[in-house]
Amino acid sequence: MEEILIFTEEERGNVIGLARKLGENIEGRVPASDYRFIRNKIEEATAGGKIIRDSLGFNPIVSDMQTALLVGQEIGYQREIITSILLNRCTQAGNVSMEEIKEQFGETAAKILTNLAQINSLYAKSPTIETENFRNLLLSFTNDMRVILIMIASRLVMLRALSGHDNADARKMVAREVSKLYIPLAHKLGFYKLKSEMEDLAMRYTESDVYAELSRKLEETAASREDYMASFIKPIERQLKMQPHLKYRIKGRTKSINSIWQKMKKQQRPFEQIYDLFAIRIIIDSEPQNEKSECWQVYSIVADMYTPNPHRLRDWLSVPKSNGYESLHTTVMGPEGRWVEVQIRTERMDAVAEHGLAAHWRYKGIQSEKGLDNLLTSIRDTLENMSEENITDNKFKMELYKDEIFIFTPKGDLYRLSKGATVLDFAFSIHTGLGCKCTGALVNGRNVPIRHVLNNGDQVEIITSNSQTPKQAWLNIAQTGRARTKIRQAIKEIVARQADMGREAVVRKLKNHKIEFDESIMDHLIRKMGFKRLTDFYQNVADGTIDIAEVLKRYQAILNPNNENGDQARSAGDFTFINEKEHKGSSSDILVIERNLKGVDYKFARCCSPVFGDEVFGFVTINGGISIHRKDCCNARQLIERYPYRVIEARWSDMEGSNAMFPVALRIVGHDDIAIVNNITSVISQEKDVTMRGINIESHDTLFSGTLSLLINGNIKLNKLIAKIENIKGVKQVKRG
Repeated sequence: MEEILIFTEEERGNVIGLARKLGENIEGRVPASDYRFIRNKIEEATAGGKIIRDSLGFNPIVSDMQTALLVGQEIGYQREIITSILLNRCTQAGNVSMEEIKEQFGETAAKILTNLAQINSLYAKSPTIETENFRNLLLSFTNDMRVILIMIASRLVMLRALSGHDNADARKMVAREVSKLYIPLAHKLGFYKLKSEMEDLAMRYTESDVYAELSRKLEETAASREDYMASFIKPIERQLKMQPHLKYRIKGRTKSINSIWQKMKKQQRPFEQIYDLFAIRIIIDSEPQNEKSECWQVYSIVADMYTPNPHRLRDWLSVPKSNGYESLHTTVMGPEGRWVEVQIRTERMDAVAEHGLAAHWRYKGIQSEKGLDNLLTSIRDTLENMSEENITDNKFKMELYKDEIFIFTPKGDLYRLSKGATVLDFAFSIHTGLGCKCTGALVNGRNVPIRHVLNNGDQVEIITSNSQTPKQAWLNIAQTGRARTKIRQAIKEIVARQADMGREAVVRKLKNHKIEFDESIMDHLIRKMGFKRLTDFYQNVADGTIDIAEVLKRYQAILNPNNENGDQARSAGDFTFINEKEHKGSSSDILVIERNLKGVDYKFARCCSPVFGDEVFGFVTINGGISIHRKDCCNARQLIERYPYRVIEARWSDMEGSNAMFPVALRIVGHDDIAIVNNITSVISQEKDVTMRGINIESHDTLFSGTLSLLINGNIKLNKLIAKIENIKGVKQVKRG
């Protein structure tokens, strides 16, 4: 239930304190008239009961003021971003319009507030926020990356406030969201301090026992750790003071609880065996031209004092990281035999690292798309050098996702689609079965047809019907390759099922009339009826376009030599291409065509040059002859699929005592050696029942390719010959042409 905002005494005190801090920081940056406008609008909205507490019971005005302070500390108190944060609740409550915002604060503030409103609308759809797609959707909705910073800062403010909240489930829910979504974004944008604090707070809520134990142990060892750091630094500082030209400062820092816990898990060691709980940082105030030389000078001093580990030297001075990080890291053996990490850098390098431009996400294991990495690094640089000119720069446009949209399901799951995708595309992206039965959808509660084009952030509920089936016209509606592929597959399956049903109906009809079904006769009949594909004929039978009784009648006419049409009985081999004037083979023919039919005019196809023993088939050519192909011929599949009615059976007859020879071509590739050709021809000349008709050789750098034309008596002999040629030194490949 929504709770209208009524300030408690504690909250009033917080608002007064926060207002004072904000006033001090924005003085000179935000005009007094802006400040009065914001205050009046907040007071009006609160008094009118238009602002409610958030879902966790927090005061949104207090939260926004804390967020504004945090953002200001990170990137400065720019007028547009601070005023946008403070007016966010008022615009959501409808207490101030975008026209008023544009008039009072300009176009930039209005855009920031529009983005914040869009993000709030995404959360209202109860999305599964712990997904990569939701992060991408968030970025695609955001035209100004400062909005992402506002979201990061607001989540840190919420995490801080949750420390006093008694709802453990709420703490864990927010912590998981921050860990999955906002911590990686903070790391990539370079807001290192925000990221580190969020990590520790998230761990505090999700792994409270571990966090409490590590906090206790760090507190117990704090004094000894401080003493150890002081004893480690003292001799180094003494030597540095002897170098009057060096201006420096030294500081030690204890690693965050979360980073210590991650190290314990990675190394599978208890807290007591994690020795690098802290790092020493030596920061030099150096002129740009002296930065590298002075850093190496300090390294030399440290290495003279303590023995360095040569495997732990990291030189990011000579070659900075791709994200701009510069520093010199070494690990040395300190007192009591403990390893200590020492980081050496200049003030400039430290400022870059501390403010996050160099954020360590690359080597901390956070994976990301390369395009996103480059984009966010560029944006971070722009944020650090912000001016009114580059505030509206296209750098802030999320070009990375301009060709993609993200769509919600009713349950809040997210799907990524290409821009221009329709309801039909979305249905098939979820499941093929859902797509095949799709009749429309409810998009943001509105009924739309399957061709409706979706927009980024739409919430879509697919409407289905069991009587719906995919149509050929759907291929013109679908915009994604996945959907079109699924539609084609579904249509093909439907056609195949219908064809099977049609064939079963024909077979059943013949059986009822005690007539045996003959495939070749039926194929002949189908061709006579003008069908090029069997599936088309059987599909027409299934849908009733062709009367099955008529099919039965015409089938019987072919079987009955004395039917009323005067048709003569013929076998499946009695095709019209047989010409009485053509020469017919005798009983000694080496090929038998169709059902033991001999004496048919045929020739061997040049594309595959079949020889005795190969598996073959016949193909009726347009001029009436038969072309004999190997079944593994390069053209076989296309011929069988496109012209099944012209394919006939063929087999070899008994060739015992025959001296028939068959032409064949072999393609040979090998090393270009003058002796290799002689070796090949020598092997062939020694073979019986093999005659070489010609040889053609071409050289290509160190290789040759050639074609051998042979006459051979069958594939057994041919396979043996190929094996012998392959064994010749220098021959790389032998294939039939």
